[in-house]
Amino acid sequence: MTQANVAAGSCADTPVLRQRGQHEVFCGLTSIIWLHRKMPDAFFLVIGSRTCAHLLQSAAGVMIFAEPRFGTAILEETDLAGMADAQTEIDLQVERLLSRRSDIKRLFLVASCPSEVIKLDLETAAQRLSRMHAPKVRVHAYSGSGIETTFTQGEDSCLAAMAADLPTGTDDGLLVVGALPDVVQDQMMNLLDRIGVPNVKILPHADSSNPPAIGKNTKIALVQPFLGETATALERAGASRIVAPFPFGEKGTTAWLIAVAEAFGISAQHVLNVTEAARNRARHAVSKEAEALTGRTVFFFPDSQLEIPLARFLTTECGMTALEIGSPYLDRRLMAPDLAEIPQGPVISEGQDVEKQLDRARAAKADLTVCGLGLANPLEAEGMTTKWAIELVFSPVHFYEQAGDLAGLFARPLRRRALLEVNA
Repeated sequence: MTQANVAAGSCADTPVLRQRGQHEVFCGLTSIIWLHRKMPDAFFLVIGSRTCAHLLQSAAGVMIFAEPRFGTAILEETDLAGMADAQTEIDLQVERLLSRRSDIKRLFLVASCPSEVIKLDLETAAQRLSRMHAPKVRVHAYSGSGIETTFTQGEDSCLAAMAADLPTGTDDGLLVVGALPDVVQDQMMNLLDRIGVPNVKILPHADSSNPPAIGKNTKIALVQPFLGETATALERAGASRIVAPFPFGEKGTTAWLIAVAEAFGISAQHVLNVTEAARNRARHAVSKEAEALTGRTVFFFPDSQLEIPLARFLTTECGMTALEIGSPYLDRRLMAPDLAEIPQGPVISEGQDVEKQLDRARAAKADLTVCGLGLANPLEAEGMTTKWAIELVFSPVHFYEQAGDLAGLFARPLRRRALLEVNA
């Protein structure tokens, strides 16, 4: 099929419905819960309120056997009223923290809604504290505020802050960008090693003493679709981004691996030979779950920026039809390969006016509605079948071995609904 034919029958050039109204988002601070596990020598200090602290504790669950590597410096009324010197207080809190935790090599000052409302300058604080505690500790600052961002953008802001501080280098290697569960990361590294991709490093890197170097010979491959700010920072440093669909499902993973391999002069056929067994396993696992999905319709509310790649997976590998694909932000630089694979038909929406989108969802009567926690229960009460979008971020869903599990996350609500109807 020619490129022109692909574009003509796909969502590549579908007009985007841009919405600017009331929206529901999950706070970007929650990305700390998976980021701190990828950087054992880091600590995340949220400059926020008691609500921020309660949110992080709830999101992380009860950590009985390990001291968590995140915390909240509480902004009191005097701070919010401008009656105290917040910068002095930050210095004191950081000094206390580092005196207790000698294992910290990277400290992230994380802005929240309260600290952003009072215009607290954490960038300047981070620069000052880095000078004070160098060379033992490097301090970064980024925003995890939920005022305007979706919750996955906390990771993007964090990695972009790190990218701006990476050393320069001339190595001709690959930098894989995005946090993955350890088991998935190990599978990915094994695949890349067997294919023969050289000098593979990862951002976020586990060891602050061995950061990846960035330069004009560096090629970057994103594994998460919400890392636009990070990609821009790395490209500004001279790296070149490999354009590919995101590695969800058998087809997405194969296309991602082929794009990476070809960037290093490795043939697509070699990738197919190396991955044949894994591709067969993935197709078989997806086909079993797709029995509950084929011929069904799906409606995506904007939540995590995973929506477009997941819609590509459901429509091209699971036999579903997408009615609307909503995304909080649509970065066509990153989404173009996935959009080019989605068959024409769905509404592509960016941003949210939640009441209007609820009206469209009710009118569409999709078999499955993917949405945030705040909408799921009310829609279930109206008789709609829903899937919690947040579970798609916290579950291992990338690459071949997770393809069946990914399809199962969408199939499970439909099977549950069928059982309830039988037993009613």
